[in-house]
Amino acid sequence: MVSLNEQFLKLPESYLFSEIAGRVKAFKAAHPEAEVIRLGIGDVTKPLVPSVVKALRQAVEEMAESKTFRGYGPEQGYDFLRQTIIQKDFMPRGISLETDEVFISDGAKSDIGNITDMLSRENRIAVTDPVYPVYVDSNVMGGRAGELLENGQWSDIVYIPCTAENHFIPELPLVCPDVIYLCLPNNPTGITLSKSELKKWVDYALENKILILFDAAYEAYIQEEDIPHSIYEIQGAKEVAIEFRSFSKTAGFTGLRCGYTVVPKALTIKMPHRGQVSVNRLWNRRQCTKFNGTAYIVQRAAEAIYTEAGQKEIREIIRYYMENARIIREGLKEAGFEIYGGVNAPYIWLKIPEGINSWAFFDRLLTECQVVGTPGIGFGPSGEGYFRLTAFGDQTETRQAIQRIQEKAAGRF
Repeated sequence: MVSLNEQFLKLPESYLFSEIAGRVKAFKAAHPEAEVIRLGIGDVTKPLVPSVVKALRQAVEEMAESKTFRGYGPEQGYDFLRQTIIQKDFMPRGISLETDEVFISDGAKSDIGNITDMLSRENRIAVTDPVYPVYVDSNVMGGRAGELLENGQWSDIVYIPCTAENHFIPELPLVCPDVIYLCLPNNPTGITLSKSELKKWVDYALENKILILFDAAYEAYIQEEDIPHSIYEIQGAKEVAIEFRSFSKTAGFTGLRCGYTVVPKALTIKMPHRGQVSVNRLWNRRQCTKFNGTAYIVQRAAEAIYTEAGQKEIREIIRYYMENARIIREGLKEAGFEIYGGVNAPYIWLKIPEGINSWAFFDRLLTECQVVGTPGIGFGPSGEGYFRLTAFGDQTETRQAIQRIQEKAAGRF
């Protein structure tokens, strides 16, 4: 008789963003006339830039001709894109990588979830709190989380609180884990670390033989100096870190699906009776078994991002979204809210009024302002009392949303 992976049954029935979608759908059904502005889920609103569209069309034309048609591509990604990534994203920052250390995927979320295929169930996982839910949920599925406690934490996961008291900057954990997830710039708080602060984590990992899973999906939004765009800017990081990147928020690929993961050859894990095992080799084997590669036309589109025209076009879009972030940040400050983030990241993390929890604030914002955000509790126990807004909306609607909140804040928030 068939049986199930019981770890899946431990997960709450509703994923954070599906719960949000359900509540918005119910509100819209009851109030069809309402003009709801969505600043919750981090989907983009600007269309693909011309350089990307041109590359897509050309690639489609290639696929329509026998001489240029392509079937199965390499599971690791085409070299034309992998080499371009190394030349454009890493070499200017003094980072040298080999082509076979870069793996093209259908997005960072997939690889962040799939990377746990290589991890033993005995590994102790550490996450910053609040945290992107996929980090925790994928380890629940893999049997590394333990049991869900009344306080919202999982018994076997090490939580590193990031609150206003420590300026949302994670501190080295007292209980030494085996694997640490770091997301910088951070989702949901929008906070970043300086090079000296990130070096503490790399040194800690080197000293304690820890694996860092480094989510750099929002590095293109960094505005300030001395903020590392890659963990490999820190000496020794290749020996302890895997880095995940995405084109979703950088170039509007949320619908196309493309990203990449860097697994350095210097990263090895000592195993009993096997010596030092190459993580790069294992990940390559995993991809060859479970993944058939990202579509050729999508990889050509991603390559176009790195052209001179493509870079100019996506920088304009990033400026557009960061202007939204400024509008939200400054507008909410004027309304009397305590605000974090929105400087080096497209996320604004706000402290909600006393006496109300984050889901109640979500409902109030939806019903009274017709604005959708994300309750902080959805990102972990330390997220309670906070709320996330994103800068990926239409600029006119973003201004309208903040105006609505300001009007209500004067009387009730």
